[in-house]
Amino acid sequence: MLAVLSPGQGSQKPGFLAPWLDLPGAEARLRWWSALAGVDLIHLGTGADADEIKDTARTQPLLVAAALLAAEHLPMHDVALVAGHSVGELGAAALAGVLPAEAAVTLAGVRGREMAAACALEPTGMAAVLGGDPDEVLAALRAHGLHPANRNGAGQVVAAGAVDGLDKLAAEPPARTRVIRLQVAGAFHTPYMAPAEAALAGVAAGVTASAPARILLSNLDGAPVGHGPETVQRLVRQVTAPVRWDLCMRTLADLGVTGVIELPPAGTLAGLVKRELKGEGAPEIVTLNTPADLPAARRLIARHAGPAARPSAPWFRVVVSPAAGRLTRAAEATVGVEVRAGQVLGHVAGGRGPVEVTAHDNGLLTEWLAHHADPVAPGQPLVRIGGTH
Repeated sequence: MLAVLSPGQGSQKPGFLAPWLDLPGAEARLRWWSALAGVDLIHLGTGADADEIKDTARTQPLLVAAALLAAEHLPMHDVALVAGHSVGELGAAALAGVLPAEAAVTLAGVRGREMAAACALEPTGMAAVLGGDPDEVLAALRAHGLHPANRNGAGQVVAAGAVDGLDKLAAEPPARTRVIRLQVAGAFHTPYMAPAEAALAGVAAGVTASAPARILLSNLDGAPVGHGPETVQRLVRQVTAPVRWDLCMRTLADLGVTGVIELPPAGTLAGLVKRELKGEGAPEIVTLNTPADLPAARRLIARHAGPAARPSAPWFRVVVSPAAGRLTRAAEATVGVEVRAGQVLGHVAGGRGPVEVTAHDNGLLTEWLAHHADPVAPGQPLVRIGGTH
């Protein structure tokens, strides 16, 4: 099975789009998309310096446009799965057929402007926490009033929140970790972005969405999404919700992905996949950065596409916490057992007393995402259930 990935903010490099303008129709396409996004995509992708393309309002539509422009030169009909990181989800949604390309670029422009405006409301930021025990890292974030905005795989959590909380985290890092401040405008994927989410929701409500034509993974829980309007709702919700790229990569492994192409500006997601999905059965990876990489990408598609690589209809559902409190897992709810819709998988004990955690579908309990007796927050992913239709 072949996956095509669309990168997110932070992957951009000055001049990275310049080689693509030599392809027929590319410049005209970017001028049209510039009108929709409200920014000059040609200038940003060719002549702008690093500081200019670091601006959230400019970066987000630039990244979506770059991914879609490159994908037009690939045989996407042979691609079984797409996913994107953060704003890259908009590009992935377009490649899955949920949104027209024009809608994805327009929404990226709105998203970028509104998130930039939300960043200006109070001093916030982000920091990468590398290494350490995952539970200890998350506990340290909670102690300093911070949020795990991105969970990008083993040993990499991005903390986000108020600047003073980030300062305290840097001064008192969890054991065996390194804390690196990120040069971003604010605390993306946290409640600080609530005004941006509301603004994006108002625009997205007018978008007509179709069912995905191929498997589309969601950053919210790593699960495939099969319904167009639900996809749009998740894209809006993701402005304030954590990016669970770790769960997306687990789904890539669960589905047996054998080939991966990262769209431009490529490298970041390919590196994460390479570190996470290693050993026997690790996928073959192509980073598509210039038109010179297109032949290698097409050959990869030819090797990893085909009827044998296309599952009938796999699905995963993630059960989230119904309340804040401490998780108690049911003794019979173990990995590998068949569960039925409505079955009680555990309880969350909080201020309102114990609240049941129940399965929404019949299927196989494939993974617990929280440990027994862990403190959990409302909406936090707890358990994955999967199957095929």
